[in-house]
Amino acid sequence: MSDEAIRAEVERQLSVMKDGSVDFYGEEDLRERLALCLREKRPLRVKLGMDPSSPDLHLGHSVVLMKLRRFLELGHTPIFLIGDFTARIGDPSGKKKTRPALSEEEVQENARTYVDQVARILDVDRIEVRFNDQWMSQMQPGDFIRLCSKYTVARLLERDDFAKRYAAGVPIFAHELLYPFVQAYDSVALESDVELGGSDQTFNLLMAREIQRDYGQPPQAVITHPLLVGTDGQEKMSKSLGNAVGLTDAPHEMYGKIMSIPDGLMCEWFDLLCVGEWEEDRPAFEAFSKGEGDPMALKHRLAALTVQRLHGAEAAQAGAAHFRKVVQDKAVPDDVPTTDLSLGDEGEMPLLEVLDRAGLVKSRSEGRRLVRQGAVSVNGVRASDALAGLGAGSHLLRVGKRRYLQVQLSR
Repeated sequence: MSDEAIRAEVERQLSVMKDGSVDFYGEEDLRERLALCLREKRPLRVKLGMDPSSPDLHLGHSVVLMKLRRFLELGHTPIFLIGDFTARIGDPSGKKKTRPALSEEEVQENARTYVDQVARILDVDRIEVRFNDQWMSQMQPGDFIRLCSKYTVARLLERDDFAKRYAAGVPIFAHELLYPFVQAYDSVALESDVELGGSDQTFNLLMAREIQRDYGQPPQAVITHPLLVGTDGQEKMSKSLGNAVGLTDAPHEMYGKIMSIPDGLMCEWFDLLCVGEWEEDRPAFEAFSKGEGDPMALKHRLAALTVQRLHGAEAAQAGAAHFRKVVQDKAVPDDVPTTDLSLGDEGEMPLLEVLDRAGLVKSRSEGRRLVRQGAVSVNGVRASDALAGLGAGSHLLRVGKRRYLQVQLSR
């Protein structure tokens, strides 16, 4: 490849890397490194880390996973790092209080499904999948002290979340200060050239650049990305907030959740989720941002594109059909799951207890709230009393617009 061709290819690839990003730190250094890699026909090492602090990944994670896939398409080496060590510390990024500690068993159980979930977006046979416990658990106390000597407490307290907690008198525990050190050292252990992350990770990602220099490595470039707002249209997507669309959600559930987002969120979701794809649909969404077009049709399109990416075209079509039948036409779906509950010695079971025992609500307080809001029906009749008794027999329960369950109560 000629020097002119290399320069052109460098600019093309940098444009792909920047697409959809918030900030690109170290771009000039990466320009030179990328040119050298092209001359030597070797790939960049591109790191993306996620802690298994919960068992499920969601669409917010897919934004950076899709960018990692674009690096793979450019011929580079994606590294998906599962933070099984850092998850036991708890990432303080964006948190107003200390995360609850997870046991090693909880972390391993959560991590167990991560590779399968990532495989919905990336060809895991063509990437490196690593676990940071591999090197952190082998680090000697002296090595860890050396690592921690590279940064001052004053610099750590400059972090926005730490600064706010300190000013408000909210406790900051010593182990939380260790998290950025471990994430930074991961870049040393992996010899990463580029690290991807959400915009809330900027402090940690930039700290890794400094730690790499201290360990004699050239600093990685850092590319940050926007955070996807959840289905509530307010907070960033999070399983704990109940506003997430999981990567493993059933196609009809995923389709329905996307159809529930506020109209004003559609263009933002499209911009973040398309990641170099779906370009033929961009004019329609841009027109909608200017007040043109049919919001319902566009939302159906966004839901179909997303479900197709994660589940395939047939699943997207089935999800659309399910939504139109159950939500728009208010008909009962064909595949209602069933469960059996025993009344024991009682002749009836309160509706609230049925909802709880059947797993239709997270808690009894949520069950009461949903009944008050008119979001629960029994055999096609909206429920008004959470303590109303249900007798022996089969009862069709609906919670919200999309969730049905056939409950068989027996003595």
